[in-house]
Amino acid sequence: MLYGADLLVKGASNLAKSFGISSLVIGLTVVAFGTSAPELAVTLNASATAKPDIALGNVIGSNVFNILFILGLSALLSPLFVSRQVIKSELPVMIFAVILLFILALNNVIDQFEGILLVLSGIIYTVFTIWKSRKEETLKHAKAENITESSSPLTRKIYILKSIFYALLGLVLLVIGSNLFVDASVNFARMFGLSELIIGLTIVSIGTSLPEVATSITATFKGEKDIAVGNVVGSNIFNIVYILGISSLINPSGLSVQSSLLYFDLPLLLFVSIVCLPLFFTGQEISRWEGVLLFLFYLLYLAYLIMQSSHYSGITFFNSTVLYFILPLSLVIIGTSFYNAVKNKQTLK
Repeated sequence: MLYGADLLVKGASNLAKSFGISSLVIGLTVVAFGTSAPELAVTLNASATAKPDIALGNVIGSNVFNILFILGLSALLSPLFVSRQVIKSELPVMIFAVILLFILALNNVIDQFEGILLVLSGIIYTVFTIWKSRKEETLKHAKAENITESSSPLTRKIYILKSIFYALLGLVLLVIGSNLFVDASVNFARMFGLSELIIGLTIVSIGTSLPEVATSITATFKGEKDIAVGNVVGSNIFNIVYILGISSLINPSGLSVQSSLLYFDLPLLLFVSIVCLPLFFTGQEISRWEGVLLFLFYLLYLAYLIMQSSHYSGITFFNSTVLYFILPLSLVIIGTSFYNAVKNKQTLK
């Protein structure tokens, strides 16, 4: 998987430079869609075999994992620069996608018509993102880095084909590795009697997000931080609009939604998505301490799911501690950082 991620990032970034498209847009589209292939495969299979809990749990759990664990770990390794485009365009789209999913799920089912709505939203977003990136004049300079306009047509074709080969080979290795992990982990969890919803929210969502983990961390080390952030934001959008949309289309009765998802997991996903706004805005980067905060939030979420599935007696105390102490303290810290960032920007003006 790590080798596949290395090839995917290398091929994708080279393609971006060849076609005059930014690394961010490649991360938001090609890399994001590619690393979401395991989520697509698992969710479609779960939907086709009438296992909506795994299908929905996988997508919601993966999105929470992408924000809290992947961005947290990547920022912990190296502070992540966040472009203005992500803050102004892609992040609001990601939040809108979660809100749309929440609204569609309120009647405890995502039917085929709603699936069409999700897929159409995804197509509009993808086309607009690529069109907008091609329109931006600053992106034209990217060609000069590896393939210049003076290169011969043959040299350019060979370079592009090689980049496509690297990206596809990397993607295949990522999917194979993650599928092996998911199959083994689900079988292992069932031996201990875990519910399908818990399996979907934890083991399957983590397993199918491993390509995003490998890709974002590899991109961070390679200095392609736009790909690292774009991969997470793009994957979260793709997971909701395309994967859940297509999954509800292939099932005549749609996807049934458990009440627990509406009361806890979907609100949590909406909360962590909105929290990204002040985190991304502060200095236009995700700092190491913010990475630690995101990472710890995921550990708390994981601990809650484990205690809930095992009916742990101390879960009430745990919930109270998180709700009345850890969460308010974290919001105060994030709010203070956001206020200082806004104040500093106004001072500079």
